[in-house]
Amino acid sequence: MTGKLASGVAYTSQIPTALDNVALSPLLLDHKVQVTGANPDTTSLVTVLMDLLPVLLIVGVLVWFGLRARKQMSGGLGGIMGIGRSKAKVYDEEKPSTRFADIAGYEGSKAEVMEVVDFLKHPGRYAAAGAVGPKGVLMVGPPGTGKTLLARAVAGEAGVPFFALSGSSFVEMFVGVGASRVRDLFLDARKRAPSIIFIDEIDAIGGRRGPGGFGSNDEREQTLNQLLSDMDGFEPGARVVVMAATNRAEILDPALLRPGRFDRTVEIPLPNQKERTAILGIHGKGKKLGADVDLDAVSRATPGFSGADLANLVNEAAINAVRARRDVLVAEDFDSARDRLLIGRRDAFNALMPEEKRSVAVHEAGHAFVAMLSEHADPVAKVTILPRGAALGTTEQLPESERHLYPLSYLTDSLAVRLGGRAAEIIVLGEASTGASNDLAGATDLATRMVREWGLSDEIGPVGYGPEGPTRDNPFAGRAYAEETQRSIDREVARLLREAEIRATGLLRGHLEVLDRVIELLLERETIDGKDLAAIVGMPARNTGRPQTLAPRAVVVAARGASVILKATFDQEGFSQRRRQSRP
Repeated sequence: MTGKLASGVAYTSQIPTALDNVALSPLLLDHKVQVTGANPDTTSLVTVLMDLLPVLLIVGVLVWFGLRARKQMSGGLGGIMGIGRSKAKVYDEEKPSTRFADIAGYEGSKAEVMEVVDFLKHPGRYAAAGAVGPKGVLMVGPPGTGKTLLARAVAGEAGVPFFALSGSSFVEMFVGVGASRVRDLFLDARKRAPSIIFIDEIDAIGGRRGPGGFGSNDEREQTLNQLLSDMDGFEPGARVVVMAATNRAEILDPALLRPGRFDRTVEIPLPNQKERTAILGIHGKGKKLGADVDLDAVSRATPGFSGADLANLVNEAAINAVRARRDVLVAEDFDSARDRLLIGRRDAFNALMPEEKRSVAVHEAGHAFVAMLSEHADPVAKVTILPRGAALGTTEQLPESERHLYPLSYLTDSLAVRLGGRAAEIIVLGEASTGASNDLAGATDLATRMVREWGLSDEIGPVGYGPEGPTRDNPFAGRAYAEETQRSIDREVARLLREAEIRATGLLRGHLEVLDRVIELLLERETIDGKDLAAIVGMPARNTGRPQTLAPRAVVVAARGASVILKATFDQEGFSQRRRQSRP
């Protein structure tokens, strides 16, 4: 309310309408006050926009979805918001910096892969000889052997576009997305032909179909069917090579491995000693190595290590040097790093009671002494009763050279060494303990394979039943022999173990005085190297390289309670020479 007073002064006030006061208007009229009024202006532009904003948002969202749907209808099964598009990373002008020269060893594997690159870069030379290049190359090998690194080197060496992605990137929760991405990937590759497609971990989509594999309506099976069709189906690729990597080739579908799809399989095995030395040299570049570091000795002590394991070993050695406030890596750093990776962290607070410490010393002295007296056993590198990880003590052996075949004499000596710790406990302490649990498990596994798979039993004879359980060729396989045969196998395994224990006990009883000196020296020093042990026993030390070098292949430990610390694994020829650590 606005107005003027009798004196002419303007004023502004507010009528308290909330109080429902109806006496003001009659009062003004009685005093002859001229009153005019108007409704407030409620149709401003801001008010109109605020009222229409929700409607405009809804209309905008509907229009956007309509445009997306129209684009998808015109462009095929692209998936919602482009989810069906390929997720491959394309290396075209800019190639990765990795080259074949950066990969140590694997000369045969590199040569096979390099032929594929050469075929794409120079197809005329192959056409002149009537040769047809491979359509697919499958790289197979254990984890960490450098399959992906080799693929990066191919991308770096190739002068053609390189599409890289993993098998899991094809799989989504939406039906048909995987197949759509395969189509989109091959469409892009054909447009840029000649080109290379690399699929890492192809077992994510290439598993066996049918019984024992995917269901008939599984999304991964549809993706696999589309991949098979694009590789060699009604629409064969034009100068497009598919490279793939897996560490589980046994589960791949046979249709993937036939000629015309993956024509060539390149094995990427664990590196041998010479290759391990070269790999250590590559990972040692840029690091300051002490004068006492012998990479050849380190490689001898790491049989079964992959390239990734060796890289981790060098990195752990560098971390150990940093802890000691040094920037130079010495031999002790590599020893500690190898212990850390194979057995576990050194636990300085895990103090043993005196009777436990003596029991561990007796156990490890038994292992080491039997190994020293066994003609075909590997030389002892180090014996320690310092707890590390879940192991209370460790006896480590270093092979004189890498083995590929294992004679019966070597295997029987291995059984005796494994049971030497338990035999020493019975002889010296009068009773066995739970510290031999891992030894018994490893010895039983070795004896079982000697009888069942390698034909090293006179009673069973030259029969190899192979490993139990599903295999690549027969996913439903179980035990391939009768109950009576199983009883014979059990008897032979028990006989081998009893004979090994009798042999270990006989060796120890014949040298009790020397065994006592080894035990007392272990209790005094806590760690004995191979040369000192040979001097105590009175035998010439065999070639063990540097005394401190560890041997992961023939490690025997005293386990805490019934826990399994190091589990031996084998391949088809024999030992895989690698110990995999498992916790209780």
